Amino acid sequence: MNVRFKKTDKGEVAILPRREYEALAAKAAEADEDIGTARLVARARKEIATGAPLIPKAVVDRIAKGGNALRVLRDWRDMTQLHLSFKTNIGQGYLSDLESGRRKGTTTALKKIAEALKVPLDLLT
Repeated sequence: MNVRFKKTDKGEVAILPRREYEALAAKAAEADEDIGTARLVARARKEIATGAPLIPKAVVDRIAKGGNALRVLRDWRDMTQLHLSFKTNIGQGYLSDLESGRRKGTTTALKKIAEALKVPLDLLT
């Protein structure tokens, strides 16, 4: 590394060629990304240890590709709309409307559904 040091009125500074600076900056960005990934993994492990559900990648992929989250999660839990209706005391027609996108769903209803499906509420919103 070709580094020169220069004294200024604010202290000593390091001077290096742009190419070397950019290489160092790229390594620092990679390190920051690794730290961020490590934080995400630690958070996920903590959530799992406290009982958060493990949702299969295939289920997450279906939602990510635009599948209705309620329908995908209900299918994953092998639950019919009627069964979910009984568990939540929410009408089957209302559930159908949520799955088709005709309705958005109230927070109260979505909380009941999330509890019945044993998934975090944010997966349904």
